[in-house]
Amino acid sequence: MYKIAIIEKIHDDGIDLLKKHKNFEIELITDISEKNLIRKLPDYDGCTLRVSKLNEKILKHCPKLKVISRHGVGYDNIDLNYIKNNNITLLVTSTANAVTVAEHVIYMMLSISKSIGEYDKEVRLGNFKKNASSIETLELFNKEILITGFGRIGKSLIKRCLGFEMKINVFDPFVTKGIINQFGGNKIEDFEKALKTCDYLSLHIPLNEKTKNMIDYTKLKTMKKNAIIINTSRGGIINEVDLNQALNDNIIFGAGLDVFKNEPVENDNPLLKNNKVLLSPHSATFTNECKSRMSIETSKNIIDFFENKLDKSMIVKL
Repeated sequence: MYKIAIIEKIHDDGIDLLKKHKNFEIELITDISEKNLIRKLPDYDGCTLRVSKLNEKILKHCPKLKVISRHGVGYDNIDLNYIKNNNITLLVTSTANAVTVAEHVIYMMLSISKSIGEYDKEVRLGNFKKNASSIETLELFNKEILITGFGRIGKSLIKRCLGFEMKINVFDPFVTKGIINQFGGNKIEDFEKALKTCDYLSLHIPLNEKTKNMIDYTKLKTMKKNAIIINTSRGGIINEVDLNQALNDNIIFGAGLDVFKNEPVENDNPLLKNNKVLLSPHSATFTNECKSRMSIETSKNIIDFFENKLDKSMIVKL
């Protein structure tokens, strides 16, 4: 019998999958305070994990822990050095969220380009077309998008961009030109050069020392005035203070953020008062369908790990 901790609630479909297997005993942990996790986790062989942090202070109390199954694809909330040194396997839901995140990117691109918020506000104020001609809007047709990171989400996004007849550049040093061409994109070697010509920038990369503050005021100043930036990957890749300044200085047209440096967003974050940025609460995967898929894949990864039939694409190489 394996004991599995469900750290934070996931969709019932995933929980039900674990309940059907007699070899697993599960417990839902809703109190994710460091103190409670130190108290509870030592008894468990595996756990699922959403956004709560598992640092060395917690993990060193968990000698039985063999596997962490992330409800998602990012893992900057886990002490990677510790789990690597202690042979704890890290799994991700590598196939469940790609379509949903790609759709969220398109939603943000369209909402900002079409100034939907401004139009909606004008109608509700009773102005109808009074100020409509002064509201600037843009088309996606024939525009150039720079997709940064070409994993499953990037590959799902490119299909949707092709539907809008966009010109697609892809920056990913780890993906060959041949693969990118097969999907209908053009491989870019020089990121900074491509940044100067793109109309849309969509980020799909992990947060690490190389990507932290990757988009700062210096880079923003090189972009086109009608450029729109979308970030559904990780906060911290874009310097938020610099982005706010660039928007206020009319350096770029707008931005859409689903992720932030600090989550929940701090009340004094200047972007909260900036009308040129569209915000969502790290919720790009929160469709009913995706929540179900992610929970099932999270649980299935746990089951497959202990039954020695795990798909290797779910394992994070540390």
